[in-house]
Amino acid sequence: MTLVYSTETGRIKEEKQKPERPKGDGIVRIQKQTKGRKGKGVSIITGLDLDDAPLKLLAAELKKVCGCGGSVKDGAIEIQGDARDKIKAALEKKGYTVKLAGG
Repeated sequence: MTLVYSTETGRIKEEKQKPERPKGDGIVRIQKQTKGRKGKGVSIITGLDLDDAPLKLLAAELKKVCGCGGSVKDGAIEIQGDARDKIKAALEKKGYTVKLAGG
């Protein structure tokens, strides 16, 4: 049972914890995925140890490089289409260690 109200301080709000993403091994992985997307492929970039704001900026930069759309979901960047080679070149230019994962 949790305390929700105290006569001394009033309503007690629990502090919400920020969801923590697991730390990667320093290798950025790019994989192609079509499952659950009606045959449309996306390139998923995982293993980036960045907070939300820098992750969104990097996603915007990668979308410009590839010339297509995308989004940030659960700490991974999703870029529409199979542009793994362009993404790999752009990330390596920024100094990341990149591997192409999956088929």
